[in-house]
Order: sequence, then C-alpha cells, then structure tokens
Amino acid sequence: MMERMHPILLKFGNFAIYTYGLMMAIAFFTGITLARKEADRVGQDPEKIMDLSFYILIGAVIGSRLFYVFTDPRTFLSDPVEIFRIWNGGLVFYGGFIMAVIVAMVYVKKTGMPLWQTADIMSPGLAVGQAIGRIGCFFAGCCYGKVCDLPWAITFNHPDSLAPQGLPLHPTQLYSVFSDFSIFVVLWLFRKKTWFHGQLFWLYVLLYGITRPIIEIYRGDFRGQTYFQFFSISQVIGLSLALIAAVMLLWLGRSGLRK
Repeated sequence: MMERMHPILLKFGNFAIYTYGLMMAIAFFTGITLARKEADRVGQDPEKIMDLSFYILIGAVIGSRLFYVFTDPRTFLSDPVEIFRIWNGGLVFYGGFIMAVIVAMVYVKKTGMPLWQTADIMSPGLAVGQAIGRIGCFFAGCCYGKVCDLPWAITFNHPDSLAPQGLPLHPTQLYSVFSDFSIFVVLWLFRKKTWFHGQLFWLYVLLYGITRPIIEIYRGDFRGQTYFQFFSISQVIGLSLALIAAVMLLWLGRSGLRK
C-alpha cells in the first residue's frame, strides 16, 4: 500500500502548520474536554481539572522530550537546538507520563484534591488523547515499524517523512491508535462501574503496560538501549508498570477506599 502522508499540513512562506502538532493540540483539547465532563459528573471542580491539565501538558512535553534526548544523546550533541524542535517528532510517552504524574501529585497535594479520584477523572481523556496523538505520529512518519510483506503494510514516500521511504513497513502508529482507542473504550464504559477510587487509573496503566510492549516488537525506529538483547527501555518500563498496576489494584481494592 502506497501512502503519501503530509507531515506539513499547510505552509505560508516560512510559516508551517505541522500535522503532528495539530493532532497533539486536538488530542489535548479532546482529553481535557472529557476530563471536565467526568469531573462534573462525579462532583469535582472542572476548573481545577482544567488547571491541572495545563500543568500536566507542560510537564508531559518536557518529560517526554528529555527522555527521548536521554535515549539518544549523541544525536543532539552536534545540534543542541534540535532538542526544542518537537515538531520533528521525538516525544517518548513514558518520559512524559512519569513527569506528568510527578506534576499532578504536587498539584493535587497543594490544592487538596482527592488523589485517586482525580487520577480516575483524567484517565479516559489520557487514553483517547494518546490515540489521537498517534495519528499525528502516522502523518509525521515517526514511531515507524519494521519492514514487512503484510497486505496492510504502509510505504512512506513523502520527502519530509521521518520514516524510511520506499519500504513496506508495519503501520505501528495505527496499531497504537487502535490499541489506545480500545483502552479508552474500556475505561469509558467501565467508569460508572468501578468499586474504588484509583481503579480506573490503574486499569489504564495495566492495559497500556501490556499492549505497548507488544507493539514495540514491531517498531523499526531507534529504541534506545536494549536489555537482555531483546527488551527496549519502553518495554521494560511498560511491563514494570503493568506489574505495579496489578499490585495497586489488589491493594486499593482491600484498603478501604471503596465507594
């Protein structure tokens, strides 16, 4: 299948609108809209959720970029300014997730918001935001897959694409879109049936921690250092978080935080 993706959606002289950036913006506003809706449904202040979302966005962008730079520092030594060119791709989700969690915990503690209920409020929006963001990856050509001969293989041929051109590749970005959106559907349908606060958040961490390492198997872009000559950094983090999530679901379910 030949596809001519458009990393640059519109261009006016030296000003360009990057499809990756546009999809990230749509992802953020979709996620925050769902979070506000959930906050209103459970009786929390939507304005605090909106403020928290903006802080999380800043922390996530910084964390995801720093994590990417950490995985391949030599690329940025020759051109340090490239660190700030996030429209060229290079945002590692787990770096952003870890930084976002730290920022959220500080904000929640400072404002006195309920920690686990707030985490549940944010989770569906986070999942659907990821799905939309991966569409941006698809257009940009980042996070591309390995060469394959499958009938649904994608061949990038746009000169500005970050993916190798002229080769049939696993559409790993679309695998992630499907996976992340499926997680969103599970969370959205389950959100009114949880037994304790924190259940939705840790269910998200569990499902993503399982599905992300599977998709990583088919990724063809640079994955950073490997462990045991097989596991990428993201796979190690994903499987570790999935284990932590399983433990937390058991612990919270027995700790008296039931609704």
